[in-house]
Amino acid sequence: MRKRWIIFASLLIMSLLVSACSGSSQKGEKGEEGKSEIKEMSVRINSDPDFLDPHKAEASLTFRMMLNVFEGLFNPSPDGSVEPAIAEKYQVSDDGLVYTFTLRDEVKFHNGDPVTVKDVKYSFDRLMGTGTGQPLSSDFVNVEAVETPDDKTVVMKLKKPDSTFIYRLTAEQAAIIPESNDANQNTKPIGTGSFKFVEYNPENNLIIEKNKDYWKKDVPYLDKVTFVFQSDNQSALLSLQGGQLDLTDIPAHQKAEVEKNFTIIEQENNSVFLLGFNNEKKPFSDLKVRQAINYAINKDEIIEGAFSGYATKLGSNLSPIMGKYYKKGLEDYYPANVEKAKQLLAEAGYPDGFKTTLTISSHAELYSDAAQIAVEQLKKVGITAEIKVVEWAKWLEDVYGKRDYEMTMIDFTGKLDPYKILSRYVSTNKSSNLMNFNNAEFDKLMADVVLETDEAKQIAMYQQAQEILTKQAAAVFIADYKTLWGMNPKVEGFKSYPIFYMDMAHMKPKQ
Repeated sequence: MRKRWIIFASLLIMSLLVSACSGSSQKGEKGEEGKSEIKEMSVRINSDPDFLDPHKAEASLTFRMMLNVFEGLFNPSPDGSVEPAIAEKYQVSDDGLVYTFTLRDEVKFHNGDPVTVKDVKYSFDRLMGTGTGQPLSSDFVNVEAVETPDDKTVVMKLKKPDSTFIYRLTAEQAAIIPESNDANQNTKPIGTGSFKFVEYNPENNLIIEKNKDYWKKDVPYLDKVTFVFQSDNQSALLSLQGGQLDLTDIPAHQKAEVEKNFTIIEQENNSVFLLGFNNEKKPFSDLKVRQAINYAINKDEIIEGAFSGYATKLGSNLSPIMGKYYKKGLEDYYPANVEKAKQLLAEAGYPDGFKTTLTISSHAELYSDAAQIAVEQLKKVGITAEIKVVEWAKWLEDVYGKRDYEMTMIDFTGKLDPYKILSRYVSTNKSSNLMNFNNAEFDKLMADVVLETDEAKQIAMYQQAQEILTKQAAAVFIADYKTLWGMNPKVEGFKSYPIFYMDMAHMKPKQ
C-alpha cells in the first residue's frame, strides 16, 4: 500500500506540473485522443481603448481590437485591398459621382436584428453630422446625399469624383452600427463582426466572444478572446511564458529568449515612427530649425538602439509597404550631420541652440527608448530637450487633441489608402494634422489627387507630396519598424494586415 501510495502521489505531482507548464493551451474542450483544443485566447494590448464607439475612436490600439467587432460596407484585406462585407456588390456611375451598393442577405447585428438600409443610412448620417451639424468624421464631407431607394440598395452621391472613396468604407472609418443602440454605443457597442463585445474593464481587459450568427461560414473558431492591457514589456513576456497570455508583441532584443518555446512572427507594420514638432510654435515654425533637427537626428542609431535593427529607414510619411506609391530615395535626404545642423540653427537665430520639451506616451517602451537616444543626439547641436512622459489618454487629449506640445514621438499607423495616410498633413484637416503642417502646394496636390482618375498620374502626385513633406521637414521621419509577436506554439491562423488589426477570426489550434 505504501508503495502504491508513493506511485500515486508521484503521478499526481507530475500531472499538476504538466498542467501548470501548459498554461493557456489547456483552455478549451477535449479533441481527438483526449487532447485539449484551444477555444479561448488571451492577447496583450499596450493600453486601453479611447472609445468603444467606432465613430468616435481615434486610437489605433482601439481598432486593433474592435475591428473584430465592427464591419463596414467593405472589410480590409491582408493584401491592402478591400473586399465586400455588408455590401455584397457595388457599381459606380460613369462620372464617378454615384455609388450604388447592394446589401448582403442575412447579415445580423450582434443583438440579432437584421442589418437594414436604414441602419446604413443612419451610420453615415451620424458620421456626417446630418441633421446635427456636428460631424464625427471629416472623411465624408464630399458626400452630398445618402439615399435608400429600396430595402436592399444604398445610393451615395458625391459632390465631386473621389478616386479614394471606396477605401473609406471599412469599419475603421465607417462602421455600420444599429440606430437602435445609439445611446449605448460607447458602453455596449454592437456591430456585425465575427466577435461580439462582452465587457470592458478599464486598465484590465476587454473581452469579446464568438458571433455564432456571423455571415461568413466556418469562422471564427474561438469562443472567446480576452485583450489584456499591459504596458510593460517584461510583464507581458512573463505572462506569455507563464501561460497567462497566448500572444504578445515582444521587444526585438528578447527574440532569442522567446523563440525557443514560442512561435515568432515578424510583421511589417506599414507605420511611420517619427519625431514630430508643432509647426505652428516657435522655433519649429522656422524651416531651418526643422531641417537642423533632421540633420541632428541619426536614424540608424535609433533603429539599432530602439528597434534592434528590425526597422526600415524612412524619409517621409509613407512606408515601402505601400509599393508603387512609395517615393524611394528620401530616407537619406538629411544624413546625420552635426555641423550642418549647427549652421542652420545659427542662421535661424539660435547659435546656442534652445530648450524644448519632448512629450511621449507611457503606453509603449519604444517611445522612451527612442526618445532617450534622440535627446542625446540633439544635445550635440545645442538643443536641450526635456522628456515628459504622460499616460496614453493624456497624450491623446493634450497632444493629439489640443495640439498642446512642442515635440513628440509617435508612430502613425498605416492605412489601406495612400490619401488617408498623407492627408494627415493637409492644413484644413484639423482632426488629424498633428504637426500643424501648412503648405499650399501640398494642400493643392492632395485636393487634386482625389479627382485624378489616371493611376500613373495619381502615383506621381503622391510621390510629389512625399517630397514636399521631406523638403519642408514637416517632421523627422525615422522608420517603419517591425512588430515581433510571440505566440502560443499550439495556435495558428495569424493574419498580417497593412493596418493596425489583430484579426482573431482565423485563429485556431495548430493542426
